[in-house]
Amino acid sequence: MRRRLWNKLILLSPALLGGAAALAQYNAPATPAPYNPIAVAEVTGAPRSAVQAGQNSYQSLSQNPYLGGVAAGKLSTTPVPLSLEGAVALGLKQNLGGVLATDVVSDVRGQRWQALSELLPNVVTDTGFGVHQVNVKAAFGLTIPGQPQIIGPFGYFDARAYLTQSVFDWSSIERARSSQAQLKSAEFSAKDARELVVLVIVSNYLLVIADQSEVDSVTSQRDTAKALFQQTSDQKTAGLAAAVDVLRSHVQLQSREQKLIVAKNNLAKEKLVLARAIGLPLGQQFEITTHVPYQELTPTGLDEEIQNAYRVRPDFQSQANRVRSAELARKAASAERYPSIGAETDYGLSGVNPGSSHGTVDAAATLRIPIFQGGRVHGDVLRAEASLTGERQRLEDLRARIDQEVRDAYLDLEAAAQEVSVEKSAVTLATQNLEQSRDRFLSGVTDNIEIVQAQDALATANDAYIASLYSHNLAKISLARATGVAESHFAAYVEGK
Repeated sequence: MRRRLWNKLILLSPALLGGAAALAQYNAPATPAPYNPIAVAEVTGAPRSAVQAGQNSYQSLSQNPYLGGVAAGKLSTTPVPLSLEGAVALGLKQNLGGVLATDVVSDVRGQRWQALSELLPNVVTDTGFGVHQVNVKAAFGLTIPGQPQIIGPFGYFDARAYLTQSVFDWSSIERARSSQAQLKSAEFSAKDARELVVLVIVSNYLLVIADQSEVDSVTSQRDTAKALFQQTSDQKTAGLAAAVDVLRSHVQLQSREQKLIVAKNNLAKEKLVLARAIGLPLGQQFEITTHVPYQELTPTGLDEEIQNAYRVRPDFQSQANRVRSAELARKAASAERYPSIGAETDYGLSGVNPGSSHGTVDAAATLRIPIFQGGRVHGDVLRAEASLTGERQRLEDLRARIDQEVRDAYLDLEAAAQEVSVEKSAVTLATQNLEQSRDRFLSGVTDNIEIVQAQDALATANDAYIASLYSHNLAKISLARATGVAESHFAAYVEGK
C-alpha cells in the first residue's frame, strides 16, 4: 500500500519540470529540473524506503533548488511551533527555487534595459590635455619657406560632450518590444515558481503529518504488544499459558520496538527536508501545529476548471508571452533590412590650454541604408522563425499538459476519497478483530497466534489509512496547483479554510 502511494507521486513531475523550464529561460544560470520533495521517487520511481535510505545524499539534495533554502533567522534552543501557513510563508520568502526565479526576473530586466539603450540618448564626455610636435613636411607634404619644418612642442586641450540619438530604427524598436514581452514572461515564471514552492512546502508538511501519525500509530501498537506480553507472562506464571506464547509475544513486542525506531527516524529526516526547504536556521528543531483530518473537497465542473487553468496558471501566461516575444523578435530580424536615421553631435572647448580654449560644435544627421550584408539578415530571420515555431509548439504542448494535469487531479481526488473511506472501515474492522482475539485468548479458547495476526492486520490497516489520508490531501494540493491557485487557495483546499 505504501509503495503504491509513493509511486503515485510520479504524476506530479510534469508540473515541476515545467517550472524548471521557466527558470532556465533568458540565459539565466542553469538550474536542474526540480521535483517533488516528498521523495526522489518522483524521478526515479523508487519506493519510499529506498528514497529514505538515500535522503542524506548531498548530491541529490544540492541539485534540486526547490529542496534548498536560504537559511535565515536566529537559532532557538527550544523547538519552535510551525503551522502550515507559517511554513508556506517562510518557503515563499526563503526557498531557493523561488529566490532563483526572482534573480531571473532581475536578469531579464537588465536585458530589457540593454535593448532600450539602442533607442535612448547616449551621452559621454571626453577631456584631454596633451603635448604635440608636428613635422610639417612629413604630415602634410609641405615646405614653407622661412618657416621651421618642425613645429612645437605645443600644448593642446580639449573637453567635449558627445551625444548620439537613434531617430528611427525599426529593428531596435521591435527588439525593445520583444524584451518587454520577455520581462512579462519572466515575471509570470517567477509567479509559477511560487506556485511550485507552495506545492513543495505543503507536500512536505503533509508528509511530516503522515510520519507523525505513523509514529503515534506504531507507539500505540508497541504499547499494545507490551500489554499482551505482560498478560502472557502473567498467564504463564499462573500456569495458563505455554512458554511458546510468551516467546511469541516477546518477539512481537521487539518487532514493534524496531518499527517505532524506523518511524521516528523517518519523521526526523523528513523534518530536516522541510526545514531546509523553508530556510530555517541550521539545526533548528520545530513542532508542527497544523493537523489536517479528512475533509471532503468538492471542486467545480471539470471543463470550467480547465478553462480557468488556462486563464490563471502563470506558466501558461509565461509561455504565451514567450510566443509574443518570439513574434516581435522575428519582426526585428526582418526590420534589419530597413533604413535607419540617427543624429550625432558634440560640443566642447579646444585650445592650447584651458585658459585659451574656445567653444566648438559639430552636428550631423545620418541615414543608414543596408545594401548587402552577406546574408546575415536572412540568417537572423531563419533563426527567429525557428525560435517562434518552437515557442508556439511548446505553448500547444503546455495547453495539452494542463488539460491532462487537471483531469489527473480530478481522478486522483475521487479515487483518494474512496480509498480513505475503505481504509477507515478496514481500521474499524481490524480493531474489532483484535479485541475479540484478546478476549478469546484471555478466555483460554485460543493461543496468542491469533492475537499476533490480528495485531499485524491492525498495523497494516493503520498504515494504509495514514497513507490514504496523505494521498487525499496531496490530491487536493495537486488540484490547486493544476488549476493555478496553489499560492492563494492552499489553505482552502487542504484545511477547508
